[in-house]
Amino acid sequence: MTYNNLLSEIKDQVLHLTINRESKLNALNKETLAELADAISFAASNENVRGVLLTGAGEKAFVAGADISEFSSFNAEQGEQLALQGQANVFDAIENCPKPVIAAINGFALGGGLELAMACHIRIAVSGAKLGLPEVSLGLIPGYGGTQRLTQLVGKGHAFEIIATADMITAERAAEIGLVNHVVAREELQAKALELLSKIITRAPLAVANAIVAVNAATDPQLNGYEVEIRAFGNCFNTEDFKEGVTAFMEKRKPVFKGK
Repeated sequence: MTYNNLLSEIKDQVLHLTINRESKLNALNKETLAELADAISFAASNENVRGVLLTGAGEKAFVAGADISEFSSFNAEQGEQLALQGQANVFDAIENCPKPVIAAINGFALGGGLELAMACHIRIAVSGAKLGLPEVSLGLIPGYGGTQRLTQLVGKGHAFEIIATADMITAERAAEIGLVNHVVAREELQAKALELLSKIITRAPLAVANAIVAVNAATDPQLNGYEVEIRAFGNCFNTEDFKEGVTAFMEKRKPVFKGK
């Protein structure tokens, strides 16, 4: 896959995606969002991809926000469409991707950049990275799921403080409140992300996909998460991987899962 603003490469069943607009601090413009949507769709459907590692180019920023110049003159209707399309095509697509997506936060993750990281299933940040949702300082609020996902991750009080003050927090503080899973030294960022993905890849792919569905249901007010879990649990029994997993356990060997 060749993109203008996105570097992509499959290594050892991991799709490496790097937002490559370093001179713009990897800000999200329309073209970049469209490329991300295409790449996530590819990952979801490609059997050679078992996980996704998402990061930003350079050492300054993961994604320092959205490209404000593209929507500075929008009216209310245009603003709603911007949020609707972005959420559906990119942010929700990442959250609902059947392959685990890890955000390797290599610098500033602000506005749409933090929203992008929050849509991922796991977040790892370098020590010294700064995270925040500064939209109210522009007369806006987060529009790519930020108010919802931040509240789900850190609770209402922390979420409101971060959003209403528009202040940045450190990666270390983000870890304390549950916004990121791990904080590591810069030279360890890729290794830590790949360590987690490599471990997940050894597990049954369809079971991981069903786990993603069930976990996501826990925060969907339109769903009964317990009922979703029951169905997802039942789905696993129809897979070859379940039979392989049980057989391997009984034979005291490592399972060889095929995602079938």
